Amino acid sequence: MSNSKGKQPIKSSNLGVPVMLNPASGSANPAASLSALWAYLQPALDHIVKSPSNDPGGKAPAIDFGFYAGIHSACYNYFTAQSEAANSTARTPDTSITSGTDIYEQLDKYFADATRELILGAPQDDTTLIHYIIPCFNRYSAGAHSANRLLSYVNRHYVKRAVDEDKGWLRLTDVLESVAKTITVTDTRENISKRLREKRIDELKKWGYEEGGSGELMASAEACAEAASAPDRVVPISSLALRRFRTEFFEPLLAVPKIKGKSKGKHKIPKAASNSSTPGPKGRLARSVKELLESKNIDEGERLRLSRELAKALKTVGVRTDHPLRKRLDKFVASCTQGG
Repeated sequence: MSNSKGKQPIKSSNLGVPVMLNPASGSANPAASLSALWAYLQPALDHIVKSPSNDPGGKAPAIDFGFYAGIHSACYNYFTAQSEAANSTARTPDTSITSGTDIYEQLDKYFADATRELILGAPQDDTTLIHYIIPCFNRYSAGAHSANRLLSYVNRHYVKRAVDEDKGWLRLTDVLESVAKTITVTDTRENISKRLREKRIDELKKWGYEEGGSGELMASAEACAEAASAPDRVVPISSLALRRFRTEFFEPLLAVPKIKGKSKGKHKIPKAASNSSTPGPKGRLARSVKELLESKNIDEGERLRLSRELAKALKTVGVRTDHPLRKRLDKFVASCTQGG
């Protein structure tokens, strides 16, 4: 880095995308307020999440190490200042606000806005929609995981504590109803905790985890479960970003348009029954998948690749296994794998 001359950008390994340098902040303290911290942080997020990148390894554009360390220090100082302010101010438990909630909510809004920008760029032609989605998702996903590493202190300080306080993707209230049916008055606290852990494993199995599986497999399944959770659940930054890709990008494409009836049909003559059932309206993505799987103008290898990557993307952002589109894609990929 020290060999760069003048204003010549430092090149990263990301196919010539320049490394983002540490911006001059003057005497301003990035940890002084939320607005100051966000003004310091947002350019880095924009570079990581939004900058064009065609890296074959799927890496997001890099930022200068000094900037990286500066963001980590700014987050640490901001949380420390919040904690000290909270400790020095008399608060009742009902009015206290968990330190870090403001920056977490700001990040959630950022990822929601970023994914809305992506869907606005989607082609109107259903035949090219999936070709847009795959590289778009891969780039966004790489940025999400890079942002997760950049903001590791937010995960450690805020997310972990929120999960410990039962604010995570799976809460006690989610499992009490099913577990309560099998709990008896003779059960100890240890037995109840064991049943709660078993319920958690059952949930993770819905996302690909297998009994006795590796820690990596469990982490992958839990990341999917986190992305599938409701927006009010506190999850790590990467899952927060992927959850927004589901709610702001995929769900509008999966939505089935509503047909507005012009009349109540009170005096209509009923139509004769037909032997073939007429399919109802489909969402944009469903139409694109139908075109992908049924078109005779697509190479079989390319058809399988696109189907596999789209199925993986839907799973990663938390679209559940019983969704009709996921079932269709998974069935097609499985049949091709068995046939191959």
